[in-house]
Amino acid sequence: MRVLAAGSLRRVWPQLMAHFPEPVETRFGPAGLLRERIESGEACDLFASANIAHPQALLAAGRAQSVAAFASNKLCLTVRSDVLRDGDDWRSVLTRDALRIATSTAGADPSGDYTQTLFTRMGDDGEAVRKRARALVGGRDSLPVPTGRLAAEWIILEGRAEIFIGYASYAARLREIAGLSVIDIPDPFNPCAAYACAVMRSQGQALADFLQSDKSKTILQQAGFGA
Repeated sequence: MRVLAAGSLRRVWPQLMAHFPEPVETRFGPAGLLRERIESGEACDLFASANIAHPQALLAAGRAQSVAAFASNKLCLTVRSDVLRDGDDWRSVLTRDALRIATSTAGADPSGDYTQTLFTRMGDDGEAVRKRARALVGGRDSLPVPTGRLAAEWIILEGRAEIFIGYASYAARLREIAGLSVIDIPDPFNPCAAYACAVMRSQGQALADFLQSDKSKTILQQAGFGA
């Protein structure tokens, strides 16, 4: 079985596949770029996306057989600890002009799309933040994140930005890294990232069923994803 899966599933995927009885070959990448590869003719049995829009587009085009949601995620801020001030919260950090903000790439990577939604929900403050933010990962021409590193860790500790906006499923691991702090974003502003899979060929149905199972949900929740 061949799977194309969102990069944010990379760390939890081995735990999931340890409970799936069939061998699975998986390639990871930004979900928007994976969708383009499928539309260009690349074959797979299942496409696991960090949003539901890409699988639904494949279904609407007659390329996918079915679509099902299987997990959720949120955004959080990772900040270089030494720039934080007493009383700082997510909004005060994002609106401080002296701090550089890095994001994933909208269009190519759903994380970047959700980040743009966050900016919109912030109102006037968000428009100013949107202009300052720079998409440094998840795009066609982005530098690859080194193997074994998290994007937020790499970007901040290498001095490319002081803030990274990314998925909250990485928060527990990021909090363990010296020099980094994680700040939650309140639900009214925080978009819900709905993960969905598209069955591309009949062989992928069994895996789609497993991803919706109670066992899979438990593993995903332990890894920081939502139901």
